[in-house]
Amino acid sequence: MENTTIVAAFLGLLEGLTEFIPVSSTGHILLAGHFLGFDSAGKTFEVVIQLGAVLAILTLYASRLTAVFVAAPHDPGARWFIGSVLLAFLPAAVIGVLAHGFIKTVLFETPMLIAVMLIFGGIVLVYVDRVAPPAKYDNAMRLPLSMAVKIGFIQCLAMVPGVSRSGATIVGALMLGASKRAAAEFSFFLSMPTMAGAFAYDMYKNRDVLDTTALNEIAVGFVMAFITAVLVVKWVLGYVSKHGYALFGWWRIIVGSIALVFLISGF
Repeated sequence: MENTTIVAAFLGLLEGLTEFIPVSSTGHILLAGHFLGFDSAGKTFEVVIQLGAVLAILTLYASRLTAVFVAAPHDPGARWFIGSVLLAFLPAAVIGVLAHGFIKTVLFETPMLIAVMLIFGGIVLVYVDRVAPPAKYDNAMRLPLSMAVKIGFIQCLAMVPGVSRSGATIVGALMLGASKRAAAEFSFFLSMPTMAGAFAYDMYKNRDVLDTTALNEIAVGFVMAFITAVLVVKWVLGYVSKHGYALFGWWRIIVGSIALVFLISGF
Protein backbone atom coordinates (compact mmCIF):
# COMPACT_ATOMS: atom_id res chain seq x y z
CA MET A 1 0.00 0.00 0.00
CA GLU A 2 2.79 2.39 0.93
CA ASN A 3 4.59 1.83 -2.37
CA THR A 4 1.45 2.32 -4.45
CA THR A 5 0.68 5.52 -2.53
CA ILE A 6 4.14 6.87 -3.29
CA VAL A 7 3.74 5.98 -6.96
CA ALA A 8 0.28 7.59 -6.99
CA ALA A 9 1.73 10.78 -5.49
CA PHE A 10 4.48 10.80 -8.12
CA LEU A 11 1.98 10.31 -10.95
CA GLY A 12 -0.22 13.08 -9.53
CA LEU A 13 2.81 15.37 -9.41
CA LEU A 14 3.60 14.43 -13.01
CA GLU A 15 0.01 15.14 -14.07
CA GLY A 16 0.00 18.59 -12.49
CA LEU A 17 3.37 19.48 -13.98
CA THR A 18 2.51 18.40 -17.52
CA GLU A 19 -1.23 18.89 -18.06
CA PHE A 20 -1.08 22.53 -19.13
CA ILE A 21 2.17 22.51 -21.04
CA PRO A 22 2.32 20.91 -24.50
CA VAL A 23 4.22 17.76 -23.56
CA SER A 24 1.33 15.26 -23.13
CA SER A 25 0.46 14.58 -19.51
CA THR A 26 -1.32 11.36 -20.51
CA GLY A 27 1.72 10.16 -22.42
CA HIS A 28 4.01 10.87 -19.45
CA ILE A 29 1.68 9.19 -16.95
CA LEU A 30 1.07 6.09 -19.08
CA LEU A 31 4.77 5.64 -19.77
CA ALA A 32 5.66 6.21 -16.11
CA GLY A 33 2.96 3.76 -15.05
CA HIS A 34 4.28 1.20 -17.54
CA PHE A 35 7.87 1.40 -16.28
CA LEU A 36 6.80 1.53 -12.61
CA GLY A 37 4.38 -1.37 -12.99
CA PHE A 38 1.38 0.75 -11.98
CA ASP A 39 -2.01 -0.15 -13.46
CA SER A 40 -5.58 0.89 -12.76
CA ALA A 41 -8.86 -0.72 -13.79
CA GLY A 42 -10.00 0.90 -17.02
CA LYS A 43 -7.20 3.49 -16.62
CA THR A 44 -9.57 5.24 -14.21
CA PHE A 45 -6.80 6.65 -12.02
CA GLU A 46 -5.21 8.42 -14.97
CA VAL A 47 -8.49 10.12 -15.88
CA VAL A 48 -9.68 11.04 -12.38
CA ILE A 49 -6.48 12.79 -11.31
CA GLN A 50 -6.88 15.09 -14.32
CA LEU A 51 -9.79 16.63 -12.42
CA GLY A 52 -7.26 17.93 -9.92
CA ALA A 53 -5.70 19.92 -12.75
CA VAL A 54 -9.14 21.13 -13.90
CA LEU A 55 -9.89 22.29 -10.36
CA ALA A 56 -6.65 24.29 -10.47
CA ILE A 57 -7.83 26.16 -13.58
CA LEU A 58 -11.26 26.76 -12.04
CA THR A 59 -9.62 28.15 -8.92
CA LEU A 60 -7.23 30.46 -10.74
CA TYR A 61 -9.84 31.76 -13.19
CA ALA A 62 -12.80 31.70 -10.79
CA SER A 63 -13.35 35.46 -10.69
CA ARG A 64 -13.07 35.90 -14.46
CA LEU A 65 -15.33 32.94 -15.24
CA THR A 66 -17.91 34.08 -12.68
CA ALA A 67 -17.94 37.53 -14.23
CA VAL A 68 -18.43 36.04 -17.70
CA PHE A 69 -21.43 33.90 -16.70
CA VAL A 70 -23.01 36.71 -14.69
CA ALA A 71 -22.63 39.08 -17.65
CA ALA A 72 -23.74 36.57 -20.31
CA PRO A 73 -27.47 37.49 -20.33
CA HIS A 74 -26.71 41.09 -21.37
CA ASP A 75 -23.13 41.04 -22.71
CA PRO A 76 -22.58 39.77 -26.29
CA GLY A 77 -18.84 39.47 -25.64
CA ALA A 78 -19.43 37.07 -22.74
CA ARG A 79 -21.80 34.97 -24.84
CA TRP A 80 -19.24 34.96 -27.67
CA PHE A 81 -16.58 33.55 -25.35
CA ILE A 82 -18.87 30.86 -23.93
CA GLY A 83 -19.97 29.92 -27.44
CA SER A 84 -16.38 29.69 -28.71
CA VAL A 85 -15.40 27.27 -25.93
CA LEU A 86 -18.50 25.12 -26.42
CA LEU A 87 -18.00 24.97 -30.19
CA ALA A 88 -14.37 23.96 -29.70
CA PHE A 89 -15.45 21.27 -27.23
CA LEU A 90 -18.08 19.59 -29.45
CA PRO A 91 -15.78 17.69 -31.87
CA ALA A 92 -13.95 15.99 -29.01
CA ALA A 93 -17.24 15.18 -27.28
CA VAL A 94 -18.65 13.43 -30.35
CA ILE A 95 -15.50 11.65 -31.51
CA GLY A 96 -14.53 10.75 -27.93
CA VAL A 97 -17.83 8.93 -27.39
CA LEU A 98 -17.67 7.12 -30.72
CA ALA A 99 -14.02 6.02 -30.37
CA HIS A 100 -13.86 5.55 -26.57
CA GLY A 101 -13.37 1.77 -26.63
CA PHE A 102 -10.60 1.87 -29.23
CA ILE A 103 -8.80 4.72 -27.45
CA LYS A 104 -8.81 3.05 -24.03
CA THR A 105 -8.19 -0.58 -25.02
CA VAL A 106 -5.76 -0.10 -27.91
CA LEU A 107 -4.10 3.32 -27.97
CA PHE A 108 -3.70 3.62 -24.17
CA GLU A 109 -2.12 0.16 -24.06
CA THR A 110 0.61 0.85 -26.65
CA PRO A 111 3.69 2.42 -24.98
CA MET A 112 5.71 2.33 -28.21
CA LEU A 113 3.10 4.48 -29.95
CA ILE A 114 3.16 6.96 -27.06
CA ALA A 115 6.95 7.33 -27.22
CA VAL A 116 6.89 7.84 -31.00
CA MET A 117 4.13 10.46 -30.74
CA LEU A 118 6.08 12.32 -28.05
CA ILE A 119 9.02 12.59 -30.44
CA PHE A 120 6.94 13.49 -33.48
CA GLY A 121 4.92 16.05 -31.54
CA GLY A 122 8.12 17.59 -30.21
CA ILE A 123 9.47 18.05 -33.73
CA VAL A 124 6.19 19.67 -34.80
CA LEU A 125 6.19 21.99 -31.78
CA VAL A 126 9.77 23.18 -32.36
CA TYR A 127 8.97 23.80 -36.04
CA VAL A 128 5.71 25.64 -35.43
CA ASP A 129 7.30 27.80 -32.74
CA ARG A 130 9.63 29.11 -35.44
CA VAL A 131 7.30 29.41 -38.44
CA ALA A 132 3.92 30.35 -36.92
CA PRO A 133 2.38 33.33 -38.74
CA PRO A 134 2.26 36.77 -37.10
CA ALA A 135 -0.37 36.91 -34.36
CA LYS A 136 -3.71 38.44 -35.30
CA TYR A 137 -5.59 37.53 -32.13
CA ASP A 138 -4.23 38.38 -28.69
CA ASN A 139 -7.37 37.85 -26.61
CA ALA A 140 -8.28 34.23 -25.89
CA MET A 141 -11.82 35.30 -25.05
CA ARG A 142 -12.45 36.90 -28.46
CA LEU A 143 -11.27 34.32 -30.98
CA PRO A 144 -13.43 33.98 -34.13
CA LEU A 145 -16.02 31.22 -33.80
CA SER A 146 -14.81 29.54 -36.98
CA MET A 147 -11.31 29.47 -35.52
CA ALA A 148 -12.61 27.92 -32.30
CA VAL A 149 -14.27 25.12 -34.28
CA LYS A 150 -11.03 24.41 -36.15
CA ILE A 151 -9.09 24.30 -32.88
CA GLY A 152 -11.71 21.87 -31.56
CA PHE A 153 -11.14 19.45 -34.43
CA ILE A 154 -7.37 19.77 -34.04
CA GLN A 155 -7.78 18.95 -30.33
CA CYS A 156 -9.17 15.55 -31.35
CA LEU A 157 -5.69 14.51 -32.48
CA ALA A 158 -4.82 14.32 -28.78
CA MET A 159 -7.01 11.25 -28.40
CA VAL A 160 -3.85 9.46 -29.47
CA PRO A 161 -1.82 9.42 -26.22
CA GLY A 162 1.47 11.20 -26.59
CA VAL A 163 0.10 13.87 -28.91
CA SER A 164 -0.93 16.21 -26.04
CA ARG A 165 -4.28 17.96 -25.74
CA SER A 166 -2.68 21.28 -24.88
CA GLY A 167 -0.02 20.72 -27.53
CA ALA A 168 -2.56 20.10 -30.28
CA THR A 169 -4.75 23.08 -29.35
CA ILE A 170 -1.77 25.41 -28.91
CA VAL A 171 -0.19 24.43 -32.24
CA GLY A 172 -3.55 24.78 -33.97
CA ALA A 173 -4.20 28.18 -32.42
CA LEU A 174 -0.72 29.45 -33.29
CA MET A 175 -1.01 28.39 -36.93
CA LEU A 176 -4.47 30.01 -37.12
CA GLY A 177 -3.11 33.36 -35.90
CA ALA A 178 -3.36 33.42 -32.10
CA SER A 179 -0.57 34.95 -30.05
CA LYS A 180 1.50 32.59 -27.91
CA ARG A 181 -0.23 33.76 -24.73
CA ALA A 182 -3.74 33.61 -26.24
CA ALA A 183 -3.07 30.11 -27.60
CA ALA A 184 -2.07 28.87 -24.14
CA GLU A 185 -4.97 30.59 -22.41
CA PHE A 186 -7.62 29.29 -24.82
CA SER A 187 -6.16 25.82 -24.30
CA PHE A 188 -6.67 26.32 -20.55
CA PHE A 189 -10.31 27.33 -21.00
CA LEU A 190 -11.01 24.47 -23.43
CA SER A 191 -9.51 21.97 -21.00
CA MET A 192 -12.34 22.48 -18.51
CA PRO A 193 -15.30 21.05 -20.49
CA THR A 194 -13.06 18.59 -22.35
CA MET A 195 -11.50 17.01 -19.27
CA ALA A 196 -14.69 17.15 -17.20
CA GLY A 197 -16.59 15.47 -20.04
CA ALA A 198 -13.89 12.80 -20.44
CA PHE A 199 -14.02 12.11 -16.71
CA ALA A 200 -17.83 11.81 -16.59
CA TYR A 201 -18.01 9.52 -19.63
CA ASP A 202 -15.09 7.40 -18.47
CA MET A 203 -16.70 6.90 -15.06
CA TYR A 204 -19.93 5.83 -16.75
CA LYS A 205 -18.21 3.36 -19.11
CA ASN A 206 -16.06 1.86 -16.35
CA ARG A 207 -18.68 1.79 -13.59
CA ASP A 208 -18.56 -2.01 -13.45
CA VAL A 209 -14.77 -2.28 -13.07
CA LEU A 210 -14.07 0.56 -10.65
CA ASP A 211 -11.80 -0.56 -7.83
CA THR A 212 -12.93 1.12 -4.59
CA THR A 213 -9.78 -0.11 -2.84
CA ALA A 214 -7.82 2.36 -4.99
CA LEU A 215 -9.64 5.43 -3.63
CA ASN A 216 -6.67 6.30 -1.42
CA GLU A 217 -4.28 6.33 -4.39
CA ILE A 218 -6.75 8.35 -6.47
CA ALA A 219 -7.16 10.92 -3.69
CA VAL A 220 -3.40 11.29 -3.27
CA GLY A 221 -2.88 11.68 -7.01
CA PHE A 222 -5.77 14.17 -7.24
CA VAL A 223 -4.36 16.44 -4.51
CA MET A 224 -0.84 16.36 -5.94
CA ALA A 225 -2.15 17.18 -9.42
CA PHE A 226 -4.12 20.16 -8.09
CA ILE A 227 -1.23 21.70 -6.14
CA THR A 228 1.35 21.37 -8.90
CA ALA A 229 -1.07 22.49 -11.65
CA VAL A 230 -1.77 25.73 -9.77
CA LEU A 231 1.95 26.50 -9.74
CA VAL A 232 2.47 25.54 -13.39
CA VAL A 233 -0.42 27.59 -14.77
CA LYS A 234 0.79 30.70 -12.96
CA TRP A 235 4.24 30.23 -14.50
CA VAL A 236 3.51 29.03 -18.00
CA LEU A 237 1.70 32.12 -19.39
CA GLY A 238 4.56 34.40 -18.50
CA TYR A 239 7.14 31.97 -19.85
CA VAL A 240 5.57 31.30 -23.25
CA SER A 241 4.84 35.00 -23.80
CA LYS A 242 8.58 35.68 -23.59
CA HIS A 243 10.23 32.47 -24.78
CA GLY A 244 7.69 30.50 -26.84
CA TYR A 245 7.30 26.71 -26.91
CA ALA A 246 10.61 25.34 -28.21
CA LEU A 247 11.73 24.18 -24.75
CA PHE A 248 8.69 21.93 -24.47
CA GLY A 249 9.29 20.53 -27.94
CA TRP A 250 12.86 19.53 -27.06
CA TRP A 251 11.65 18.04 -23.77
CA ARG A 252 9.20 15.83 -25.67
CA ILE A 253 11.91 14.67 -28.06
CA ILE A 254 14.29 13.79 -25.21
CA VAL A 255 11.68 11.98 -23.07
CA GLY A 256 10.22 10.13 -26.06
CA SER A 257 13.67 9.06 -27.25
CA ILE A 258 14.68 7.74 -23.81
CA ALA A 259 11.38 5.85 -23.48
CA LEU A 260 11.79 4.40 -26.97
CA VAL A 261 15.27 3.13 -26.17
CA PHE A 262 14.04 1.43 -22.99
CA LEU A 263 11.04 -0.10 -24.75
CA ILE A 264 13.16 -1.47 -27.59
CA SER A 265 15.53 -2.88 -24.96
CA GLY A 266 12.64 -4.86 -23.49
CA PHE A 267 11.79 -2.84 -20.39
